[in-house]
Amino acid sequence: MFVQAVAGTGSLEERACVVMGAAADLQGPSLFQAAQAAVSPASEIDGASFSNALQGLETSEAGEVLPLIGKKLTVISLPTKHTRCNCPARPDKVPALLKPLLARKDTVVVIACPQEHVIALSAAAIRSCPPLFDMKSSQRKKPVIQILVLINKGPAFEAASGEVVRHLNELARAIQLAARLVDTPTNYMHTDAMIDEAKQVAALECKTGKVSMEIIRDKELQEKGFGGLWNVGKAAERGPALVILSYTPNDMPKDAQTICWVGKGIVYDTGGLSIKGKTAMPSMKRDMGGSAAVLASFSAATQIGCKFKLVALLCLAENSVDSVSMRPDDIITMLSGKTVEVNNTDAEGRLVLADGVNFAASKFNPDVILDMATLTGAQCIATGKKHAAVLCNNTDSEKKIVQAGITTGDLVFPVVYCPELFMEQAFRSEVLLYFEPVADMKNSADDRNNALASCAGHFIEAHLPETYRGVWIHIDMAKQVEENQRATGWGVSVLLKCFDILN
Repeated sequence: MFVQAVAGTGSLEERACVVMGAAADLQGPSLFQAAQAAVSPASEIDGASFSNALQGLETSEAGEVLPLIGKKLTVISLPTKHTRCNCPARPDKVPALLKPLLARKDTVVVIACPQEHVIALSAAAIRSCPPLFDMKSSQRKKPVIQILVLINKGPAFEAASGEVVRHLNELARAIQLAARLVDTPTNYMHTDAMIDEAKQVAALECKTGKVSMEIIRDKELQEKGFGGLWNVGKAAERGPALVILSYTPNDMPKDAQTICWVGKGIVYDTGGLSIKGKTAMPSMKRDMGGSAAVLASFSAATQIGCKFKLVALLCLAENSVDSVSMRPDDIITMLSGKTVEVNNTDAEGRLVLADGVNFAASKFNPDVILDMATLTGAQCIATGKKHAAVLCNNTDSEKKIVQAGITTGDLVFPVVYCPELFMEQAFRSEVLLYFEPVADMKNSADDRNNALASCAGHFIEAHLPETYRGVWIHIDMAKQVEENQRATGWGVSVLLKCFDILN
């Protein structure tokens, strides 16, 4: 995937080349010399002709695709106009421009950019490559894609160092892993299969530290008090599970932090007895996108290495329908000890995550807990198709993850953090006449016009132990998990950047 130098010889007849960047970088006088092995392996074009062809580039809002030698050599000029909530590198434009050029032929992609745009444009290039999951009966050989990153250092371009290339390849592997897991349908990617995927991650050779794995599943969850996770998944053929992956780095500093990532892993969501309709249920194989991103990010983090203890928790279940399904009106006791009156079995993600964050806080006493989930349709209404919603109890951490999103292109934007208002108004039943509420809270807000993305996150937060004093970050990436009906691998880049694993 990512290379320091283009492998092989040959010509543009044998493999194509795409050069991508902003017009100012593409017009750099030393770009041709730095990219010559990719752009002109058999002297198909000289430096003067290459430079002259690019002088007339005009930056359009949509970006521009300029064929220089038919389909053999193509230049993509990316827009630069952006506002404060967007990534300056404009990776959002890359897939539509680059993906059609990578579908059929071996290709070298040259990314020409400043240092600060490397992660964003690299991640966008990865997402533009042919996806790993494909079950079409007529299988076509996937093209070989090499990506060469040339960093604009002012007067000259330099190829990314060996260490940067290694890190970018781990990023690529993780994004593609997350996307493959999300794309795979539930008759293949069920809870047992997700556990097997986690086992494979745990079994990878890790030179940077020690990785261990623990699994709590089926009746053991019920016995240990995981009322949310157990009740959501108990009706499925394959029972629910909590997978705990732990990483301790070599030579960990004594004052090192402990970070917990918790992923929602609903491998299929029928809605339960509050069943989804025929148009709402298709695509619900993607409801484990949070766990997919957490598992893939954990894999990359352990291979790259970090200076803190890292724990990844996957809350895995299938929200299915059976004679033992959780019912509306059921009251369940969560791991936190709080009771929940179920008024919507299709609001199941918050139940499994509530148990997950409580377990993380109680067992590991971490400095930071981050949960990631395809949680609500309200996310897209609140923050749109490109920005995931972030809800956080700490201003500095909120700012850090927003900036990490702007840097990487995995964009996030804050929703209102105000539990003292939303929890009272949304989940705790009003006293009606002389009837008292029958449980501590409901699992779905009665008022559907009251910041539902925030309310859903606050429900999860309400199950943190009262003694927990650390940072809590909730990311709802319900829409960002897919684009044009294929998984994006969203979440990997922003996690690795926010926690200073990828720099």
